[in-house]
Amino acid sequence: MKKDNKIKIFLADDDAVFLKALEIEFLQNADFTIETFATGELCIQNLSHNPDVVILDYHLDGIDENAMNGLETLDKIKAFNPDIPVVMLSSQDKIEVAVNCMHHGALDYVVKSETAFLRLKKIVAASLRYQIMQKELKWYMERM
Repeated sequence: MKKDNKIKIFLADDDAVFLKALEIEFLQNADFTIETFATGELCIQNLSHNPDVVILDYHLDGIDENAMNGLETLDKIKAFNPDIPVVMLSSQDKIEVAVNCMHHGALDYVVKSETAFLRLKKIVAASLRYQIMQKELKWYMERM
């Protein structure tokens, strides 16, 4: 997490309405810094802003059919920094898609629905708790 204690979340989705709704939900429910992107390419270009969590749409070809899809973007995020937690988001409720995302290093997979924000909020909170525990464990292990 950043020194100003705000959690930085990247949201990448080609559905502008869903993207804005998700941004508003996060901003109204906690003290987050949100950066939104309509394409995977834009998300990748801004990874130097060091997000705490990336929430990434599985399909990102609504604006440009030649744009990187979510899995390609996920692979590039993991190549940049394998420790960035990435949650995949999709309207597809198929186990094969979810499993494929997990094989590419996604932290979790959420189906777009009325309850998607609640699931995302819980996943982000759990991910941040895990990151804090990892840092504490590393600190203790270095002192042994």
